[in-house]
Amino acid sequence: MAFQINAKEKDLGGFSVRRILPHASKRTVGPFVFFDHMGPAEFPAGQGIDVRPHPHIGLATVTYLLEGSILHRDSLGTVQEIHPGDVNWMTAGRGIVHSERESLEVRCRPHRINGFQVWLALPRDDAEVEPAFFHLGRNELPHVIDDGIVMRLVAGAAYGAQSPVKTYSPMFYLDVVASAGRQVERPDAGMETAAYVQTGAITLAGQSFGAGSFVVFGEDDEALTVDEDARLMLLGGEAFEETPHLNWNFVSFDRGRIDEARRMWREREFPLIPGDDREFIPLPDDAPGR
Repeated sequence: MAFQINAKEKDLGGFSVRRILPHASKRTVGPFVFFDHMGPAEFPAGQGIDVRPHPHIGLATVTYLLEGSILHRDSLGTVQEIHPGDVNWMTAGRGIVHSERESLEVRCRPHRINGFQVWLALPRDDAEVEPAFFHLGRNELPHVIDDGIVMRLVAGAAYGAQSPVKTYSPMFYLDVVASAGRQVERPDAGMETAAYVQTGAITLAGQSFGAGSFVVFGEDDEALTVDEDARLMLLGGEAFEETPHLNWNFVSFDRGRIDEARRMWREREFPLIPGDDREFIPLPDDAPGR
């Protein structure tokens, strides 16, 4: 049976996010282990997003925006601003450090941010791959268009389309805009599936869900119905046979590997970010006053 996961509001300093995954009732959806809705938030001139350098292992991060922009920097030397409809895919593998800030041009004026960041666990055999970063513009991504439904395939494969973003396990991640009365079919009956209702309203398995709902499909659910013109994020993939451990920014099937990553960050053994190496986020247990 389909069920809803309620988000938790998290303050990231100056703005809040709606954190949905991980959740006590559902830790993962396919390879997705983390799902944040950032905003919508408005900033005055001189303020904005300042996520200081921090590390990751064993996962891929995917940033996708509806409004605004974010400037990504990482320890590979990447400097890449992302705009609505683009995708930033960062494979952490054995270890990477990145920051998320804003360009000078954005920060000097009032601005908005609205978008999503998700993490996908890498399969055990790929958990220690070399770190990498990929950026694709919105016009490089496949679109599926059919009678009142427009979909952009951010990553993975769905409805006969394949995103050029490199992935590590069978999955799909779509931005869907659909008119009232349309049905959106489940991309793959054999994969775990969820929908996040950004705007509008839907019905799934006889239950109604409005804006802000994160709905996990039941095994027998084949399609959702759009009750009000809606924008959805549709995501899922093959479930792993074992659930990975998640600790702070680290994902691994081996607890000892997470302990090692924590030690490395505490002792400043991760690589630095060229041009953004003066600040860093300390381990939660190492934060001042704790």
